[in-house]
Amino acid sequence: MGSDRPVWQWVARFSLLRRGPVPRYGAALLIFAAALLVRQAADSTLPTGFPYLTFFPAVIVTTFMAGRGPAVVTAVLSGLAAWYFFIPPYHSFALDASVGVALAFYAVVVAVDIALIHGMQVTLARLQEERGRTASLLEAQTTMFHELQHRVANNMQFVSALLDLQRRSIDRSPDAAMAALEEAGRRLDTMARVHRRLHDPRSGDDFGSHIDGLCRDMLAAAGMSGVTCRVTVQAAPRSPERLLALAMLIVEALTNSLKHAFAGRDGGGGGTVTIELTELPDQPGQLRLLVMDDGVGLPEGFDVQRLPSLGWKIIQSLAAQLSGRLSHGPADGPGGGTGTRIELHFPA
Repeated sequence: MGSDRPVWQWVARFSLLRRGPVPRYGAALLIFAAALLVRQAADSTLPTGFPYLTFFPAVIVTTFMAGRGPAVVTAVLSGLAAWYFFIPPYHSFALDASVGVALAFYAVVVAVDIALIHGMQVTLARLQEERGRTASLLEAQTTMFHELQHRVANNMQFVSALLDLQRRSIDRSPDAAMAALEEAGRRLDTMARVHRRLHDPRSGDDFGSHIDGLCRDMLAAAGMSGVTCRVTVQAAPRSPERLLALAMLIVEALTNSLKHAFAGRDGGGGGTVTIELTELPDQPGQLRLLVMDDGVGLPEGFDVQRLPSLGWKIIQSLAAQLSGRLSHGPADGPGGGTGTRIELHFPA
């Protein structure tokens, strides 16, 4: 209810505190002039005394509306006007003990008024700033919660799609079903490791170090100490969802290399898997992923489109999720085309 609102709140609606010095000090002069005119108009109806009757409210209103500096100007001008016009002997600045006491009383009162109101304004400004900060934190927390829900939903969809692909690869034999479940379990475990690396705040946000760590983990799990990973990451997708999809695609491509490229080699057989993620120089905003090994290479007449491998289907699905163009073929290495290459061009 507007009529029940305190006077100071009504005055605060016209605050000039966020304006420049010209309107603030201009308002101070206008308020002083109005207080002086009202005091002169009421002088004939007032008993002797009351020299500061209209000046105290003028100082208070100026402090509310224009701040401490303009309030000091109003207080000084009001004190001088009261001394000259309304404290005997009139129209002079004569000073005796009684005048000195009156002026000292006025100075103490207006100083306390200005200090209290200024302190209240500082406190209110801090409170307002704290409210804004709290609102920003609440908005960020709400956004993060919705983002977390979105990521969980996406991950559950990915798991569902992965299990569906695994189900389609199962024939009627129990051994095949068991192998498919074990493979699905390994993939889900790999996905959990990718999640931990990408979203652990202690691990930083260097995508290259995440991929390098994943490569080391997978080489250790496969027992291929003679195989090394050479990781070069110069650019990366901007969204967490695309980072996750890209990491899973790299993991599947690396798994494919470890399974087939180095088949028949023991742990000391040696080999290199090269992983490069760079921005295409002639296409800003477009990234190029290269996963290449120096293994046994592709057999002659090999058609990847007819490959029944679940891993390749997952790679294709992730490439489509990244809106990328996928290619697969022999590696262009010094060994006369030995090895395989998976290349993906996609938007960042």
